[in-house]
Amino acid sequence: MQDDPVDALAARIAALPGSRRLIGIAAPPGAGKSTLADALADRLPGAVVVPMDGFHLDNALLAPRGLLARKGAPETFDADGFVAMMERLRAGGEVVIPVFDRTRDLALAGARVVPATAPVLLVEGNYLLMRDAPWDRLGALFDLTVWLDVPMAVLEARLIARWTALGLDDGAAKARALGNDIPNARRVVAGSRAAAVVLRQTV
Repeated sequence: MQDDPVDALAARIAALPGSRRLIGIAAPPGAGKSTLADALADRLPGAVVVPMDGFHLDNALLAPRGLLARKGAPETFDADGFVAMMERLRAGGEVVIPVFDRTRDLALAGARVVPATAPVLLVEGNYLLMRDAPWDRLGALFDLTVWLDVPMAVLEARLIARWTALGLDDGAAKARALGNDIPNARRVVAGSRAAAVVLRQTV
């Protein structure tokens, strides 16, 4: 019987030195970053999940810039704000962070507290390994990086199902996934550095 890859990854994280370990979990949209982060948090006492999505720009800012239809692309995030938060998390101490509410399609400021005592921070997001500035400043902040390798066809199916679950009809869900999410996914794959750990999924 093969070892559970999540158990193996949790054990590797637990063995890392230091009182605070920052783990970067990167992948295209729909790859399962949040699911993996939550599963690791269940196995690592005191671990806190830190999602990148809290730094989505609000729709009221995206619309006049002509970026609303591209929401989720790198330029639709407060990337400098996210990097600044990550530097604070690396330095230690309590940090209050925003969280994205997918159902309401907006970021909630001050929605979660990362306590100073948190030993492991599981940071998850699409662009954590991107080579473009300012995302490229993140690499030095992580103790370990993880990449979820998922075929595009699987991502497509998952993303369509996600939008359907959020209330879009089949046609609108497919248009949203193929018109924006999949191009973003291809951009993530093409623009990201290699991670220390790669977890491959085929379904």
